[in-house]
Amino acid sequence: QVQLVESGGGLVQAGGSLRLSCAASGRTFSSYSMGWFRQAPGKEREFVATITWSGGSTYYADSVKGRFTISRDNAKNTVYLQMNSLKPEDTAVYYCAASLKGAVTTSTWYNYWGQGTQVTVSS
Repeated sequence: QVQLVESGGGLVQAGGSLRLSCAASGRTFSSYSMGWFRQAPGKEREFVATITWSGGSTYYADSVKGRFTISRDNAKNTVYLQMNSLKPEDTAVYYCAASLKGAVTTSTWYNYWGQGTQVTVSS
């Protein structure tokens, strides 16, 4: 089993940056692909980014491509989401998740989820 705890959210002005972290428990972290999803008020949860177990491949939603970067440190059992050039439409609760299915973009393939961290971008 894997437990995930996100941190790093907060309030930032448009154009600013934040780095989210997701710390995982358990010795099998490196076996999982990791993903970031987000959910804005009144909207469905949506895919943001994912990274394979080795970190060798990454995939992004079109809405964040070129602005966000996902990375991982298997020695620290942590996955990161660097968010630059933030926009008000990036405001959401951000969740990290772990998948044994590979770097997939569909939330149903993720086995474990964190509790989420709020990101608010002011205009």
